[in-house]
Amino acid sequence: MSSGLLLQYAILGVIVLVSVWVVFRKLAPQLTNRWMAAASIHFGRQPDSRFAQALSRRLQPKQATGNCADGCSTCGACGPKPPNAAQVIPASPLPLNFRQRES
Repeated sequence: MSSGLLLQYAILGVIVLVSVWVVFRKLAPQLTNRWMAAASIHFGRQPDSRFAQALSRRLQPKQATGNCADGCSTCGACGPKPPNAAQVIPASPLPLNFRQRES
């Protein structure tokens, strides 16, 4: 096996793993947040490694801020947003008049 082919397989493997991780984050966000929090705690326990501390801070899952602007929609209090004035279509002032075709 040539080194070029091995490099090609390695790059393809990385692309597939990143794709699987993105899909998994979309389909199971709570599970992946738990995994990331556990990894963050594990790496945060190593006080002598700056890299592990930085990785620990990077892996901490984002928390919801608790206001209606974050778009979490977990409490159901936000409700549907009213349409903008620009999105409202004005009613036609004239009714439609249909005429029969002349043959």
